Amino acid sequence: MSTAVNSIPQPDEKLDFKKILPVFVIILIDLLGLTIIIPMLALYAASFGANAVTIGFLGAVYPAAQVIGAPFLGRLSDRFGRKPVLILSQIGTLLGFLLLGFADALWMFFLARLIDGLSGANISTAQAVITDSTTDKTRTQGLGLVGAAFGIGFVFGPVISYVALSLSQNDYHAPAFIAAGFSFISILLTILLLKETLPKERRVNLNTRREISLSILFDTLKKPFVGFLLVVMFFQQLAFGMFQQMLSLFTLNRLGLNASGNAVIFVFVGIVVVAVQGYFIGRWSRKFGEKWLIRFGLIMLLAGLLLTALTPRVPVPWYSQASVAAELSGGRSMPGETPPMQSLAVDIPSDANKGLLGLGWILVAMIPAAIGGGVLQPSINSLLTRNVSVVDIGGTLGISAALLSAANAFAPVIGGVLFQRIYSGAPYLFGSLVAVVLVLISLRGLEKRAHQPE
Repeated sequence: MSTAVNSIPQPDEKLDFKKILPVFVIILIDLLGLTIIIPMLALYAASFGANAVTIGFLGAVYPAAQVIGAPFLGRLSDRFGRKPVLILSQIGTLLGFLLLGFADALWMFFLARLIDGLSGANISTAQAVITDSTTDKTRTQGLGLVGAAFGIGFVFGPVISYVALSLSQNDYHAPAFIAAGFSFISILLTILLLKETLPKERRVNLNTRREISLSILFDTLKKPFVGFLLVVMFFQQLAFGMFQQMLSLFTLNRLGLNASGNAVIFVFVGIVVVAVQGYFIGRWSRKFGEKWLIRFGLIMLLAGLLLTALTPRVPVPWYSQASVAAELSGGRSMPGETPPMQSLAVDIPSDANKGLLGLGWILVAMIPAAIGGGVLQPSINSLLTRNVSVVDIGGTLGISAALLSAANAFAPVIGGVLFQRIYSGAPYLFGSLVAVVLVLISLRGLEKRAHQPE
């Protein structure tokens, strides 16, 4: 009799895709807007004369604003439900993309990213929806689907950006308006398809100011194991954030890739992330557990960052210094410039020594970097949700998202200064050092008590 009972598959061992599918589609459409912008945002700003430091600060505006917005919206989702908070954050994203599309000066870039950041709880709220709809055994796979949506977005978003730039003759405004269109679609889908996953009886009362104040961040960090996981989350994203934020400028400087060329790199990264988070992470988490995944992800991240830093400066065969300089000048070249090099604030390579070595090298480096970035966030967040009480899941994920945003705020600023003041590979060497420290501390830190709510 016991053998027959044990042979029956347990319902909580497999992910219920019917529950996850609506939020997955909404996240995917929402992220398509973001991934259309990512490959060209730095070069868009460079076309207005921004250098690496200015672009670094621009990259910091959105996550810095999200540090303020995400924890509050996360706690509000615990009180009022996931759906209304998700819609609110999506409206902010739509307004930010529209302003970016109409931008004709750098200050409009900063304002657009500020608006989007203050209301940017899309991902953390979606993670809370997935957490509500999964069990302990399926949560890592469910949260991994958020990363898979990122990966799919990185496959199709840059392709859409590439087509928009080609049809508009490299008009950087066009992808921003298309991104706004996808954001509008995600709002409609949320209203029509998403069912509220947090029943009223499980919602908390925000009856004190402390419930939605930053003091809860420090109280959470004091919890030994949860605090350790949040610290790892912050520093791994500091390293990975520099990898993401500086990649377009790095490939421009090393390989001569413009926005269209960078789209190819992001498509390749997206394919790797889709494979990891859409398929492998579920198998790996069930077989090895989150602790193994975190250590493995840190090692992969270290390898990817180090290889990226060592990318040789060999422009791609189709590179033309004059064409790239003219594109980045945005029609604002100085009189008599041929090509308009004086108006560029980012160093681009000469036409000499072109070949495929640099492109091949960085594509190889992208594999471990994408694997590391792909497994770390869902694995850490899954372990976090298994070590806090049910009523604190939304708030804890909000804090996790806030720390990710804080890391993303510091990363481009540090990376921009290192890029501008030392050399283009310096941000990746710095990230490698951070990854080395994280690998070492994870060897002991992850052996602490886990799976008991603190």
